[in-house]
Amino acid sequence: MSDILRAITLLVDVFRKYAGREGDPDSLTKPELRELLDRELRGFLTGEDDQKKLDELFKDLDENKDNTVSFQEFGTLVLTLATICEKYGDKKARK
Repeated sequence: MSDILRAITLLVDVFRKYAGREGDPDSLTKPELRELLDRELRGFLTGEDDQKKLDELFKDLDENKDNTVSFQEFGTLVLTLATICEKYGDKKARK
C-alpha cells in the first residue's frame, strides 16, 4: 500500500475509533471529539479555557449545524493541521 493510502486509511480508522460511542457511527459528538483530541493530539487543548476552545472548534467544524462532526467536517480539521505543519513545520527535519 502506498504512503498516501496508508495515511488515508489511518485517518478513517482514527475517526471510526471515536465516532459512534454515543450514537451515530458516522459522526462525532462533542465529547467524542474531545476524547479524540485528548488521545490523538495530546496538548492540542491545554490550559484553563479548554472547554471554551473545544466549544469554538466544534462550532467551526460543524458546518451543517447538526450538532455533530461528520468525517468530511473532521477532514477540515485534519487538512488545516496538515497545512499548518507544511507551512510552519521544520522542513529540514522532514528531508
